[in-house]
Parts: sequence; C-alpha cells; structure tokens
Amino acid sequence: MSDALGLTPVHVNRVLRRLRVLGIMRLRGGVLVIEDIARLALLAGFDEQYLQRKLKRAA
Repeated sequence: MSDALGLTPVHVNRVLRRLRVLGIMRLRGGVLVIEDIARLALLAGFDEQYLQRKLKRAA
C-alpha cells in the first residue's frame, strides 16, 4: 500500500493503526474495511461540496 501511495511503510502503518484505534477501519484477511465513513471524512477534512462544484463547472 505504501508503494502505491508513494509513502513510507512506517507512515502508512502509523495512520492505519490510528484509524483502527479510532474504530474507523479494520483489516481482516488482507481486506481494509471502512467502518465509519462519516468519521473518516471528518478526520480527513473532506468537503463533499468539492465534487459538486467540479461537476457543475464541467457541465
């Protein structure tokens, strides 16, 4: 995963551990499952209106 993202394995492991501790995601059998997409979006500072603005400009 770290190679695909261009990040160090240490950084990716720390972030995944934090997300796991917060109950946002889990790893099971090599599959990453997002348990709480709303909390992940909040933690990441995601603004869903960003996509709407992009789509309106393209139309």
